[in-house]
Amino acid sequence: MRSLYNIDGFVFDLDGTVYLGESALPGAVDAIAELRRRGKRILFVSNKPLEPRSAYAKKLTRLGIPATEDDVITSAFVLARYLATHEPSLRYYVVGEANLKAELECQSLTVVDELSDQDPKDVILPEGIDAVIVAFDRTLDYRKMNTAYQALYRGARYFATNGDNTCPMPDGAVPDAGAILAYMEQLTGRRPELIAGKPSTVILETALERLGLPAERCLMAGDRLETDIRMGKEAGMVAAVVLTGVSTRQVAALASPAPDLVLENIGEIPSLLG
Repeated sequence: MRSLYNIDGFVFDLDGTVYLGESALPGAVDAIAELRRRGKRILFVSNKPLEPRSAYAKKLTRLGIPATEDDVITSAFVLARYLATHEPSLRYYVVGEANLKAELECQSLTVVDELSDQDPKDVILPEGIDAVIVAFDRTLDYRKMNTAYQALYRGARYFATNGDNTCPMPDGAVPDAGAILAYMEQLTGRRPELIAGKPSTVILETALERLGLPAERCLMAGDRLETDIRMGKEAGMVAAVVLTGVSTRQVAALASPAPDLVLENIGEIPSLLG
């Protein structure tokens, strides 16, 4: 096991790691409080683009983990910042919910939207769309899928917030952005040129910038091997998978790259620091 003596920054996934639904997961409240007491830097990183960072901060605080907006980054926030820097002039069609559109507009990006009186089979003229963004979308309908397809088929650029196939919920996982991406790939043969969420280097760089620490002095804790653990390992962080979300001990044992730690929950972390 890698030594944790020089770890000063902790990056925590949210759903399935810190909380599930409206309940903090075992050990989370006390562990984060203890890490803060020891002067460790804490950041919460979520691939879920459904709410603003302030909403996640309020939820954490409500569950007993005091947090501010600056303690949280999301895939929607990171993608909007990236596009504002690198592709500010494009007109974006969003397969996603209101928060993602708000994040884009907050960065002065142009969002092409549907008209409320459109027939569901109608599409926005693809020549009015320069790029498509796909995200977790609980308002998904045929018109959105068709409009995105028509634009991509005609060569629009392509971005996504995250690639998770499912999102953990108290009553079982639900489809996430990855399912929509798979649909689009089946139709068009295309994959996004950038997926901003974990394990992307874009969200990683934002996290390390916020912590003000090099990757080797940070620990990434999450429940997903293909996102949380892959990002941590590829960056040189200590990577700890927790068994409170989608991963099992049996699956973790076969993972490549392998996590440095397999924990029942994040409550075990403080005792490993010595």
